[in-house]
This record gives sequence, structure tokens and C-alpha cells, in this order.
Amino acid sequence: MPRAAYHLMYPERRTTSVVFASPHSGRDYPWTFLRRTKLNEHSVRSSEDAFVDQLFDSAPQVGAPLIKAGAPRAYVDLNRSADELDPALIEGVSRQGHNPRVASGLGVIPRVVANGQAIYSGKLSMAEATYRIETYWRPYHTALQGQLDQAHLMFGQAILIDCHSMPHEAMDSVTRRGMRRPEVVLGDRFGAAADGAIVDRIEAAFARAGLVVARNTPFAGAYITQTYGRPARGRHAVQIEIDRALYMNERLIRPNGNFETFRSLMRGVIREITDIGRAVATPLAAE
Repeated sequence: MPRAAYHLMYPERRTTSVVFASPHSGRDYPWTFLRRTKLNEHSVRSSEDAFVDQLFDSAPQVGAPLIKAGAPRAYVDLNRSADELDPALIEGVSRQGHNPRVASGLGVIPRVVANGQAIYSGKLSMAEATYRIETYWRPYHTALQGQLDQAHLMFGQAILIDCHSMPHEAMDSVTRRGMRRPEVVLGDRFGAAADGAIVDRIEAAFARAGLVVARNTPFAGAYITQTYGRPARGRHAVQIEIDRALYMNERLIRPNGNFETFRSLMRGVIREITDIGRAVATPLAAE
């Protein structure tokens, strides 16, 4: 089994209400899972947000915690609700309405990876699904909620930055002819998950770094932004999708020659984003 549900990188001194999270960068593939899947060890990684945790690992140096998944996305998807169970994969699950994510095989226990490649040749037991949720999904979300609650207590607000990557071709259908291709997509569920002024400042940070930014199309945010984004309560959640071609070879799932340059660029963006969370502070934050 994966050794840990999550890894928490905490700053020596917390100075911002921003919390960074990387739910799809887990790469601890247990041998029992690899033995069971019909995919090879390379193909099973195709839906992983490879190296995203490394792109954001400077967050603790500028006062913000970073929580990242231990278990890989193909094993359990932390950006799904615990009840998004796939009847085509898990024994004993009845069909209840239409959920497009579950129907496409991308429930909390995924049936497929990228390009619709099936992970298994048969079904999983409900006991197996429950084990993965209770052992990996629930501890991750308990820890994430705890970090957001602490931020809200210390600073009067909490800003969750949900960090992801997207295939380069994801923007093919939404890029207008003659326009620069978006390299970053910010998802705030069309304003429902975060205050617009916060999203504006995040967009400006990426734009100052020379990156082309789009909002909500084609990624508006999934379970995490929907669950943790409550701007009326001072709790904001913004999903960030970064074009993988900027820093990795997607076919080989390896950092490319631009990786360290892009990682350095991201340090500046992260610093600017954490500054957003320094705008509001209660006396507790200074203790």
C-alpha cells in the first residue's frame, strides 16, 4: 500500500493565509496495485500530475504550507467526492443518477487513466474501495481542512491554491486562431469559489511571469474547489492548471530541459500569491 496518505511541508513561521495543495502528484505506486492493473508502470502514470509538487515546493520558504498526496491518482482520486463510486468498477454499487465524471470512469476510485485506458480487467470489491477512501482519501481531506481552519483562525481568511497540470492538447479546442495559447487556467467555478479580487491578483502574478492565463475554460474546478471555496465565509479556493509542456516531456513523463528554469519562475509567482494572504491578519498571526 502507499506509505502515506499525504505529506505536509510546513513553514518555520506561517505568515500567510494561503495554503497550497497538490492532490494529483502522488507517485507511491504499491506493488500490489501494479500487479493488479492491466497497464504497464509507465501508462498507469499518464493521469498523474507529475512533478507539480516540485513546482510548488518553495511555498514553505515564503510562509505557506504545502500538502501533497502520497497515493497516486490512479489508485484514489482526492479531487472527487468519497461517494463518487463507479458501478462499472466497484461491486455492489447501484446507479444513482448521472454523474459525468463517474460515467467517464473518473470517480473517486478511477476505472481509467488518460485517453480512457482501462486500469483493471475486472471489478474491485466494495471493501477495497472503502479501504482506499478511509486510509488515503479521508486523512488527506482531514489534514487539508485542518490547514485551512488554522489559516482562517490566524488571518481571518483562508486561500486554497489547488495545484494541477494539464495535457498540452487540452487547450486545442479553446484556443482561438491568431491568439496565444493559454498556458495556465485558473478555476474558481465561475466566481462561486473565490473572491474575484483574489483571482485577479493570482492571474496578474502569472501574467507578470510572462504566462498566458485563461479562466474556467476548460477547467473550472472540481470537488476540492467546490467543497472548500466559500468566499462569503472568508474561505477561497482557486484551482491552477499548468500546461505540462512547459516543464516536462509528457510522453516520457520526465522533466524537460526547461524544468529548472520554469521552477525558478514559479518561485516568483508563489511569492506573489502568498503576499495576497498577508493582506488580512489578526493579532494571533503575529504571536
